[in-house]
Amino acid sequence: MYEIARRTLTLCTEPMGEVTVTIGLPYEEPTGEWSCPYRVDGLAGWEHERKVTGVDSLAAVELAVATVRAALTGSHEAKEGLLSWDDEPVGRRPQIVYVNWDKDHDIAYIAMKHEIVPGDAVRQTVAEEVVLDFASSGELLGMELVNAATLLPSEMRI
Repeated sequence: MYEIARRTLTLCTEPMGEVTVTIGLPYEEPTGEWSCPYRVDGLAGWEHERKVTGVDSLAAVELAVATVRAALTGSHEAKEGLLSWDDEPVGRRPQIVYVNWDKDHDIAYIAMKHEIVPGDAVRQTVAEEVVLDFASSGELLGMELVNAATLLPSEMRI
């Protein structure tokens, strides 16, 4: 893999360790789709090169970054608070939400985490054209927007 981006996180265990994320250069497949290789070293089960495929090189890179973020945040180490980025910038850093927009029915779902499985949402709150889904812990899982073309910001309507 020809590396284009790398980040090293500290694994706060005894002894201390590191988790290294590497994103590779996207390349065109014989089918015309684009793939982007990535690798996560230091998390059990991720120590080999993987790839995601998108319609173009940018989509492939975006999918690789989203997949890596989901792998890190969904890991046991992150859930236990064992991962840290020592050089994390001060202030706010971007967070990912997952948007699925059915343009034909003009309904969008914005998920706060990569995967919501049936049964995760135990409570819903309806407010006009918005339905909020909550977990049993009270955390917001996602929201459904009716009339999404009007409610979604232009950046999310691509």
